[in-house]
Amino acid sequence: MAVDESLVGNVPFLRRFARALTGSQALGDACVVKALENILAGKGTGIPARIALYRFVLAEVNAIEKQPPVRPDRDVAKVHENLSALTPMGRQAFTLVAMEEFSVPDAAEILEMSVADVAQLLEDANQDLSQQIATDVVIIEDEPLIAMDLEALVQGLGHRVVRIARTERQAVEAVKELKPGLVLADIQLADGSSGIDAVNDFLQIVHVPVIFVTAFPEKLLTGTKPEPTFLVSKPFKAEMLKAVISQALFFDVQSRSAAVAPLAR
Repeated sequence: MAVDESLVGNVPFLRRFARALTGSQALGDACVVKALENILAGKGTGIPARIALYRFVLAEVNAIEKQPPVRPDRDVAKVHENLSALTPMGRQAFTLVAMEEFSVPDAAEILEMSVADVAQLLEDANQDLSQQIATDVVIIEDEPLIAMDLEALVQGLGHRVVRIARTERQAVEAVKELKPGLVLADIQLADGSSGIDAVNDFLQIVHVPVIFVTAFPEKLLTGTKPEPTFLVSKPFKAEMLKAVISQALFFDVQSRSAAVAPLAR
């Protein structure tokens, strides 16, 4: 199977998909490399190239061993219980449809499941996601209408928007002061400053998951340097952003659970 230009054009979004499922740039990109190697080796013939590529990525994701958290503290354990109610297969189905915009039949082909089973996974996923514990959110966005849309979506999920920042300085001050549970960040801000610089600044002090929202995702998904794990394209679709928010919170809880485990008594 030849890797044509249309397939190469999907690679940045394949990285986004793999990173969202693994919670890691390094692990996600490694899964993509393995998938491409399979394609170059001539595997996956007889099915559409894009479906084959996503199927190979999922095979690599499923092969990664994820160690469960050990005795996390009470608050972290409660959040983990709610978020981890979404099964790995449910998260994969939800992400394929909501983030990567596959149809349910195509997602079923990638997952090698029946359409009915995937439809049930999606229904269960939507119910489970609605049980997430609310968190505080800072939005870094200089366009008022986009900021309003983001605020409405976040609040619709049960979270609280504690501040909307329009510049790099406002963003850094807001996150350091309020210590939110999630940040949604644009890249180009009102005064010409950078959302990326703001994130790099406050992450030195505050641990918080960040989702970048940008009109040019391919510029941040080259695989050549440290890049965002969670990223949504503008103009964004509500279901896609909901899926990414859930993934970001899920992996943040996983990492905090692991961090506090050795201190438990």
